[in-house]
Amino acid sequence: MSAPRPDPKRWLVLLAVMLAFLPVVLDMTILHVAVPRLTQALSASATEVLWIIDIYPLLMAGLLVPMGTLSDRVGNRRILLTGLIVFAAASAGAAFAQNAAQLIAARVVLALGGSMIMPCVLGLIRKTFDDPNERAMALGLWGTVGAAGAAVGPLIGGALLEHFWWGSVFLINVPVMLVVAPACFLLLPRTERTTPGHWPIGQALLLIVGMIALVYGIKAGFGGKHTLPVIAGVTSFGAAALALFVRMQLRAPEPMLELSLLSRPAIFAGLLMALVASGALAGVELTLAQELQYVLGKTPLQAGLFMVPIMAAAAVGGPIAGWLSNRFGLRRVAGLSLAIGAVTLFFLARQDFHDPGLHVPLALAMLGLTLSIGLTASSIAIMGAVEAENGGAAGSLEATGYELGTGLGITFFGVFMTSTFARAIELPVSLSPELASEAARSIGDTYLVAAGLPDDQGAALILAGKAAFSQTHTDLLTFAAAVIMALAVVVYIALAGPRHAARATNH
Repeated sequence: MSAPRPDPKRWLVLLAVMLAFLPVVLDMTILHVAVPRLTQALSASATEVLWIIDIYPLLMAGLLVPMGTLSDRVGNRRILLTGLIVFAAASAGAAFAQNAAQLIAARVVLALGGSMIMPCVLGLIRKTFDDPNERAMALGLWGTVGAAGAAVGPLIGGALLEHFWWGSVFLINVPVMLVVAPACFLLLPRTERTTPGHWPIGQALLLIVGMIALVYGIKAGFGGKHTLPVIAGVTSFGAAALALFVRMQLRAPEPMLELSLLSRPAIFAGLLMALVASGALAGVELTLAQELQYVLGKTPLQAGLFMVPIMAAAAVGGPIAGWLSNRFGLRRVAGLSLAIGAVTLFFLARQDFHDPGLHVPLALAMLGLTLSIGLTASSIAIMGAVEAENGGAAGSLEATGYELGTGLGITFFGVFMTSTFARAIELPVSLSPELASEAARSIGDTYLVAAGLPDDQGAALILAGKAAFSQTHTDLLTFAAAVIMALAVVVYIALAGPRHAARATNH
């Protein structure tokens, strides 16, 4: 039997799905430089700002696997087109939000649209390219778009905010989707193979509810706005829901997430790397964006340019990680890259960003490169430790780890920042107790309170806020360095046993 003829439109299909994927990736990082501007415009509290940023990756983490399963049931084309429409509508809603609650709601819908787009893009690439060599090239181009999108997100956000209002970072998605949706409608095949079976929506809802309740409990605990019984109740409910989800996955004949794979040390180590490295990248970038604008007085565009080294270096980490792993072995590469990333974070914690010289951009590039190598090493560890027939399940677990790591990283950095800032700030004695309590919540709140004070009092408060945030930034990066160094040790030990997995990946 002769092999099926390749689709003559396959490269156009690839172009269409990559364009569909680009706004989803941009939304992961483009918002970071807009935080100071939208905080002031919407009078958003520190907790509201965390939810605005965090709800997107957290919901994506819960929705990616069930949406991937749904697209297998009803077809990638149908789910992708629906996702594009949802994403465009949610982007318009986010751009014109009048308050923090409306923006959080729009980000919820954005996550729904994004979770419909991402699995379908990979599924369509796999179905469109039958030739293994062409498929490898297509997946390589897809990976480059993803890394480049994350890298230029802060830069595009900064450029837009230089000329337009904060909502422009969302509105930019609408014209892109108006071009991409018709292109996908015309180019994607009308008929495709689907998989029969049950779609476990209940399991997906349990995962999402559990994650959000647990994260809300953690944030509420640091925010100090709720009583201890309320915080304990919400946190316990979230933990119980996640425990029930895990139990269902381990007992189900066809689980949504193949959690039993975590019993393999290489997969456990790989998922741990994905969680911590993606969380560290997201958290450090968010912290830097606020430091650069609130403390150093940079514009959003200047802040975006300042952060280019960290994400540009992250974009090239993948191929370097593959080459290094083949040459020196996965265990050494994974452990050493994380250790160097930790040392770099410790170095950055003690630098004066007012006078960055050349050493700070180089350190940012080294941080982006080493954490990116760690992320790629996590993928090599996971995929090298499973049989071919379990590759899809392992891939779903890994993708969920990246999104969950981003969400939890932002949560952790945010709550750590809030509590440390409140302890570090030395408020002017002339400030009333009510205003003092509000100003100590975050540097964004400090600026909001200062705007309503006489000029000399406002200037003194902002000066105190800047000093406190610089101290917070130092403490935060130092603690993150310690966590990543501990991870390097754990990963090095965990990868000691399954050397066969690393070798299998190298052939």
